[in-house]
Amino acid sequence: MSGICAVLRLNGAPAETASLAPVLAVMEARGPDGSALDADGPAAFGHALNATTPEAVVEPMPYRHPGSGCIITAHVRLDNRAELMADLGLTSGERVVGDGELIVCAYLRWGYDCLPRLLGDFAFALWDPRAHRLLCARDKVGMRQLTYHFAPGRLFACATDPEALAVHAEVPDRINEARVADFIDQLEAIDHVSTFFECISRLPPAHALVIEDGALRQWRYWELAAPGPVIHRASDAEYDAAFLDVFTEAVRARLRSPAPVGAMLSGGMDSGTVTAIAAALLHEAGAPPLRTFSGIDTDPACPESACVRASVAHIPHIAPQLVSPEDAESFREEVMRLTTGQSDPFDVGMVFSRSIYVAARRAGIRVMLDGVGGDTTLATGDMVAHHLRRGEVRAAVRDALAQERYWGDEAKALPALMSAARRLLVPESLRERRRATWQEAEVERLAARSMVAPNLAARVDMPARRRANMRHITVGQSNDQANQARRMLHPYIIVARERYDRVAGAIGIEPRDPFLDVRVLEFCLTLPPEQLHGRGWAKFIMRRSMAGRLPDSVRWKLGRDHVGFRFVEIFLGTAPQVLDDSASSNLARYVRNAPEGGEFALRCSEDGVVSETDLIYLAFWLAKFNTSRD
Repeated sequence: MSGICAVLRLNGAPAETASLAPVLAVMEARGPDGSALDADGPAAFGHALNATTPEAVVEPMPYRHPGSGCIITAHVRLDNRAELMADLGLTSGERVVGDGELIVCAYLRWGYDCLPRLLGDFAFALWDPRAHRLLCARDKVGMRQLTYHFAPGRLFACATDPEALAVHAEVPDRINEARVADFIDQLEAIDHVSTFFECISRLPPAHALVIEDGALRQWRYWELAAPGPVIHRASDAEYDAAFLDVFTEAVRARLRSPAPVGAMLSGGMDSGTVTAIAAALLHEAGAPPLRTFSGIDTDPACPESACVRASVAHIPHIAPQLVSPEDAESFREEVMRLTTGQSDPFDVGMVFSRSIYVAARRAGIRVMLDGVGGDTTLATGDMVAHHLRRGEVRAAVRDALAQERYWGDEAKALPALMSAARRLLVPESLRERRRATWQEAEVERLAARSMVAPNLAARVDMPARRRANMRHITVGQSNDQANQARRMLHPYIIVARERYDRVAGAIGIEPRDPFLDVRVLEFCLTLPPEQLHGRGWAKFIMRRSMAGRLPDSVRWKLGRDHVGFRFVEIFLGTAPQVLDDSASSNLARYVRNAPEGGEFALRCSEDGVVSETDLIYLAFWLAKFNTSRD
């Protein structure tokens, strides 16, 4: 996972590459293949290279286009290279055309309209000296991050990580107290722009910004929408074949790497599907077996571990590595160092992923496939209500019973049927009022459990933030394409992918998720809801498609469990429960009932929003930024 950075002096003064050296130093782990700097007039660029595509090995970055003088620094993997090169009339011959060069050429041909044409994962900053214009953009689903600081008349600066950008001498590193309060209330997905620094913002996915004539303009350049109406095919077999075609291409695109690719393999359907298809593609290409990395529990009664072992035994052409919490003792020190020094407090729970990434990096892996986006890409609304709305009472009862079978007491059939029926019988105006009442009650329940200090809650207007979070994360239960699109790119999957980016980047690994390929998203939008959730089974089309490729014990597993909680328990369970004077004073400004000085033991109520361990690691993070520059 490479890192990029750039500055533009808005007063026209020459930019010095030396100002970016500290920023690159913070992102050193993202650039195991070295770093480079370049400048042109008021603009300067930096790149920490992790060469995870064949073209990145030879393309200089930052890249300077010889004809136009445009400079780009980009962390990019374009999946439609052949199409772009044909449209641009480019032939590589003996010369390698890198993805950075392709972006510049696309910009020179189509201007800002080039952005929707780019398929893949990217974040970049591009300087056009002819127009004195800086263009920055982030990919459509947010696999790559970009954060920025804008001081009108003085400076624009951007970088992959906000913590790296915060060390720039001219970027204030004042802590964003509202984001600290978000952490204490666990409002991670409240928006797509906040960071833990007051003067640094995230560029949202599918957005671009341009700096021209000293002004900043930002816009959304793409929005997920169905390419056409719902497609009704003649049989399930036809649906399965179509799904496999598009998903296989998404996996194939993510195998493009100069070195062997690894894969996270859990005991579930999502990572199992990615692994089985990737392994088959490698086998067809005559490549070595796919290296897989799985977390397991040594407890023989653990269902997740049993499914991992079943998948490992069933999927051909893989070289599996099983990692138990006991095995992870060998890299405990590294995982704990990464956790204590994490760049974002919301990453504290990523101990399991860190452990798997450390194991993979020690095995020489720099690219890891995963299936994180499966739950959102293949999600549906309330299928019980969907069937009742269409008069399919038997199907509604079947789905309600199936949900109870799958989830147990958490999803009883009778209450689900009654709730769905009420939603259909109650007028929309009354349902809207009931939703508003329910949301306000949820906000009040959160407030009652909150450990945000009263003074902080007042300063940042915490009631308003809780309501804003509720609005941002709420998605309707209907199965129309607009709601389906919102579920696919739900705020929770955006922040999850940003966490994986930070955690993997700190270990020099690039995560890739085929479920968030735009082609897969658009294909799933054309499916009837019954293909996504059929006969009571979520991800129904994928379960059918993987017949023979995954063991039936995985395809039709009931319930959901995750061995990652065991890793969290073992690793974070040893965190200190008493903080020293410095750490306690850092927290005292933000946490309810925290004393102003002296050692104190954290005590959170059992039903509290945030745990003692979360607050301890928040204190570690705050300790790095306990002074601020004006």
